[in-house]
Amino acid sequence: MSVAALTPPAVRDVLARVFAPYPLEVVSAEGVWLKGSRGERVLDLYGGHAVAALGYGHPQWTRALTAQAQSCQFQTNAVAMAVRQRAADRLVRFAGLGLDTVFLVNSGAEANENALKMAFRATGRPHVAALEHGFHGRTAAAGAVTFGAAQKWYGFPRTPFEVSFMPRGDVAAIAQHVTEQTAAVIVEPIQGLGGAFDLGAAFLEALRRRCDEVGTLLIFDEVQSGMGRTGHPFAANLYRVTPDMLTTAKALGNGFPCAALLMGPKVASAVKLDALGTTFGGGPLACAAIEAVIEAIESEQLLERVRRVSGYLRERCMVGPVTGHQGAGFLTGLKTTRPAKEIQAQLLARGILTGTASDPQVLRILAPYILEESHVELLRRALEELPR
Repeated sequence: MSVAALTPPAVRDVLARVFAPYPLEVVSAEGVWLKGSRGERVLDLYGGHAVAALGYGHPQWTRALTAQAQSCQFQTNAVAMAVRQRAADRLVRFAGLGLDTVFLVNSGAEANENALKMAFRATGRPHVAALEHGFHGRTAAAGAVTFGAAQKWYGFPRTPFEVSFMPRGDVAAIAQHVTEQTAAVIVEPIQGLGGAFDLGAAFLEALRRRCDEVGTLLIFDEVQSGMGRTGHPFAANLYRVTPDMLTTAKALGNGFPCAALLMGPKVASAVKLDALGTTFGGGPLACAAIEAVIEAIESEQLLERVRRVSGYLRERCMVGPVTGHQGAGFLTGLKTTRPAKEIQAQLLARGILTGTASDPQVLRILAPYILEESHVELLRRALEELPR
């Protein structure tokens, strides 16, 4: 055999270029730290778009996935599996919202697609109200209710239903957009890409009242704000406003693709055989990941840690180019005097990875829940070094 035959071929870059890449190639990770291909060590305050709730290499999560893979890595939803029942029940109990019917799927966009489908099925109405600056996914229905998608990237010739966008936080505008023709209102209680913008209890309560008045279903998209990120199970718990449906993903699996649609009794009664479907949703590996995430959050008291350390971050990091903050828990937007992308690049050069938002002067912090005060001090010192 020739030497050439033993030499592996060079890896070609054949990936579709749909993201502007950071100047960082990750080769491994542990805890809240990333290791780059040049040997650099980077503090991860972005968590892979709010996904890595438990950080990296969490032993309990890793053991749970390993054990399930060795037992049975996949089986159809048409076959009963105890791990699926356990994960769904654990999620309902963790939420504590009375949304007692669960449909397990693969992604936040898919969860939102199915929530919207159920709203149309349950009401028979043609219209959905969404919020300016909201983001709900890149599929047909989820993209239709994402603000600005039609002008930027939507790509479909038309939306599948009528949509209107109301100003965020404007209680007076609610009645104009939520009428007897509205099947659903879909909102992120804290807008993620919108800059960790907190809609607040008063606005969410007003939405709930209006939906009740006209028979509209209220959907909370908690793909980013859910699963403990606010220091509460969901933002719905934080604001004490219960929707008719709630979607969650990202932190739900700590990196294993999974999502869920939680439904209240009014919606669950409209679920019939073959009304919903999925191949991979509710797979045993995903369910093992969900169980492990909830177990870690509860047994390690991570909700309390998120509240404590995020409060410390807000107190200590109003320095350098940062003048204020918004959001809740580890869905925090740091308001900046200069373009956030500049500050993000300067922080990465100092070994700290953060995120940005559609608001050009908001730096997003989506840290793992295991973050400690000592890590916050690293961010503070780096911010102090930056020009205002």
